[in-house]
Amino acid sequence: MTSAIALRQITKRFIDHRPPALSGVNLDVLPGTCTALLGPSGSGKSTILRIIAGLEDPSGGRILLGGRDITDVLPEKRNVGLVFQRPLLFPHLSVIDNVAFADRAAGQTRRQARDRARPYLDMVQLGDLGDRGVGSLSGGQEQRVAIARALAAQPTILLLDEPFSALDATLRHEMHELLLRIRRELSPTILMVTHDRDEATVVADRIAVLENGQLLQHDTVDRVYHRPASLDVARLMGGENVVSGVVRGGVHHSGLGAVPVDESAEEGPGALVFRHESAGLIPGHASPAPAGALHATVVAVIRSGLRQRATVRVGTELLQVEVPGTMTVTAGDAVTIILPEQILWVVAT
Repeated sequence: MTSAIALRQITKRFIDHRPPALSGVNLDVLPGTCTALLGPSGSGKSTILRIIAGLEDPSGGRILLGGRDITDVLPEKRNVGLVFQRPLLFPHLSVIDNVAFADRAAGQTRRQARDRARPYLDMVQLGDLGDRGVGSLSGGQEQRVAIARALAAQPTILLLDEPFSALDATLRHEMHELLLRIRRELSPTILMVTHDRDEATVVADRIAVLENGQLLQHDTVDRVYHRPASLDVARLMGGENVVSGVVRGGVHHSGLGAVPVDESAEEGPGALVFRHESAGLIPGHASPAPAGALHATVVAVIRSGLRQRATVRVGTELLQVEVPGTMTVTAGDAVTIILPEQILWVVAT
């Protein structure tokens, strides 16, 4: 299948930036999918979107949309929609005329453009606000109008540059639901910049992890979380359990002891990683111990809202484990953590 978006060895250098903002980035996004670009500030996420949209020229490499090289194509000829963190609506136009802007610019009459715009305004659940001025809208409503305006232009690609980061938690949740509904109804190809791992998990099929202008991993949400390509990816995805050791004969040897791992693990030095949410925790030192069980002692417990996370000591190692909501543990308690083989991953070091 031809990629909806293909970046080939994209490099970007700014005069006042060294090293480069992007360095040899290769990325393929399939039609109808949503890919989240995730990484810290300055990693190159927004630069990728601006290069695809034609707002920045790459210093090297090629951009292909649907197999067509658009590297030197003018922005207005690319058929790409871009929604920024700020809605950037036209203050002198009504809501409906903001959404209809692309068709008006293409020469359609106001009536024709408005008729074509209304279904998109209905899609973002603002169909009854079309005659209002944009100055009367809330922040969440403004962003809905910006998305409707981008969709009304019927772009081949929809680019979203942290469009929900300025909204409160309730509005972000509503916008996530809106985006999922748009995906069900229109199946657009979406490339979305976010710094929020939870947001990426909710709205995206795949995650592309960037740091220092380099693409570290591009894979399904599940694999990026549970099968990181490197310790840097594990760290950026919020992984806190990293145990150094060595793999011999399908067993990882470390301060935890001998832990069986997937047969694909490379022989030699490697870090055992696993998500704190995936490990099991039961009170007491279970006997007989179930498969994947390790006896541990609670060192500390931290509460965050309704959730709790325990720091536990196993052998010479400290691990982070999520505490089930029905369990109460305190420092000094004896517990058993369960590490099924399928949650474990070894990153070669």
